[in-house]
Amino acid sequence: MPPLFKYLIFSLLIFTSEFLPQTIQSVEVIDNRIFSRDELLQWSGINIGSSYFPAILDSAKARIAFALSGYGYFNSSFDNSSVEYLFDQTFGRTDSQKIKIILSVKENDPTIINNIMLEENDSIISRQLFNQFDLLEGRIFSRDDLEEDISELINFLENNGYPFAKIRISSVYFFTDTSSNEYLADIHIKIDPGLKSRIDIVEIEGNNSTKDYVILRELRLNLGDEYSQTKLEEMPKRLNRLRFFEPVESPLYFLTSDNKGVLIIKLKEKQTNNFDGIIGYIPGNNEGEKGTLTGLVNVSLRNLFGTGRAAAVRWQQFNRFSQELELKYLEPWIFGYPFNISGGLYQRKQDSSYVQRKLEGAVEYLAAEDISASVFVSTESVIPSENDFFTVYNSNSVSTGINFKIDTRDDPYSPTEGLLILNSYSFSRKKISGPFQFLTPELKRNINLQRFSLSFIWFHQIFSRQVIALSLNGRELRGNFFEQSDLFRLGGALSLRGYREEQFLGSRIGWTNLEYRLLLTRRTFAFLFFDTGYYFRQEDLSRNINKTEGFKIGYGLGLNIETTLGVLGVSFALAKGDSFSEGKIHFGIINEF
Repeated sequence: MPPLFKYLIFSLLIFTSEFLPQTIQSVEVIDNRIFSRDELLQWSGINIGSSYFPAILDSAKARIAFALSGYGYFNSSFDNSSVEYLFDQTFGRTDSQKIKIILSVKENDPTIINNIMLEENDSIISRQLFNQFDLLEGRIFSRDDLEEDISELINFLENNGYPFAKIRISSVYFFTDTSSNEYLADIHIKIDPGLKSRIDIVEIEGNNSTKDYVILRELRLNLGDEYSQTKLEEMPKRLNRLRFFEPVESPLYFLTSDNKGVLIIKLKEKQTNNFDGIIGYIPGNNEGEKGTLTGLVNVSLRNLFGTGRAAAVRWQQFNRFSQELELKYLEPWIFGYPFNISGGLYQRKQDSSYVQRKLEGAVEYLAAEDISASVFVSTESVIPSENDFFTVYNSNSVSTGINFKIDTRDDPYSPTEGLLILNSYSFSRKKISGPFQFLTPELKRNINLQRFSLSFIWFHQIFSRQVIALSLNGRELRGNFFEQSDLFRLGGALSLRGYREEQFLGSRIGWTNLEYRLLLTRRTFAFLFFDTGYYFRQEDLSRNINKTEGFKIGYGLGLNIETTLGVLGVSFALAKGDSFSEGKIHFGIINEF
């Protein structure tokens, strides 16, 4: 090969090698004592196999120093850090394309907070409000801890009349204690609370029907109240619970030129008078027998005359012989105090067996925005039908009880967060008066019954527009004598889907509902569900009643659609073992009284 050609090939190889990218083959971390190699590598931003550039070591040291300073290690050093070429065993020389980085990280001792000095513009702000800063003195200077305390202080000021509060670190003085060789820091914090603000004017827009005082009492808001950021953020949730409005946005707040605080609440009213109905017709079985109307009629008036009063009527004909009628009325905030009074009338005609009537009244105390408790009293009578066979006793009972409720849901129709807890207890004294021929000495005495009820419903948004809803429910009836009219009913759209309405009876029932919801709009969502249910009725040999017990499963899918009449719920459910053709369709307006 001619010498000139050899020279050209050698020059070309050198030229090419100079311009090929250099690759980081390994990173070695040395001298570290406090933090692990993995943590330091993550902070450095260096990745094995990435391209090398001259400033990469300085960038890595800067990133690590910043991360260490967040934990109070401001005096770290990197003196022995270097970049090396790896030795190529094949060619017996160093390979300039393969890089090894040595990171020498000496954390050294942390910096201790010596003093936190607060500079206040307003003498009204007392030193006792900032005791949390005293807890930091003598501890390692942690950036996260300091920022957390500053954030808590800003929240405190915003919730106590200072919406425009500002807090900043004006200076940090680092020094070394010559006697102990400790690294110390004095921190100067500037606090400017701003003008103390109140809610002097409230402007409500969009409430064409609902009275202003109904909105203000629900918010528990009075003119002259101190500004509170937390209360402002809670206002949409409280107004949504009224179920009078479209989803409510956070209110606006500003100061006028003469420093008057103005709160603007923007609303859009929705339909509060709902009608839900479906009518069917069952022709007569025999010649000359009249047909029967079946179906459901549900009328709900939840904001009568814009005052928050509510009334409801529900009629349901299950079949030719069974029907229900229910009337309800609610009078809110009696004489301007947080007490609601409600009453109701319920009547059920069960086949040709009996008629059950119940009259109830309750007083509810609104202890807080999310918590309420009530006491109630009711009378109930069961009247057997005149027939040739015995079904139930003729009886009268008086019941008293208490209810307890916690409701932190952000929306009653389509919650994305919060929980609903309902707990109740009632005691009933029952007197049986006939039929005389079936009365035993035991039944001639008063019968005492106790009912326990608990519901726990939890909502959580796992991802954007995706919500998990979990409901746990239990009911128990205790006493030494039960009739069919006393028992709890399980099955249908409101408990165990995939089964007929009130298909199972028991003195003890329980059910769970698990739903995955995909929000299509704020109050319209598709969902998948899985329900379980349990019922139990104890044995009564004296009346030839066998023990009944069962565990049932239902599953399916559905859709809740917001309409002008309310939220329409439709679901298709299958019971365990059902074929597709045996599925149940549950349909109706979701309407809360």
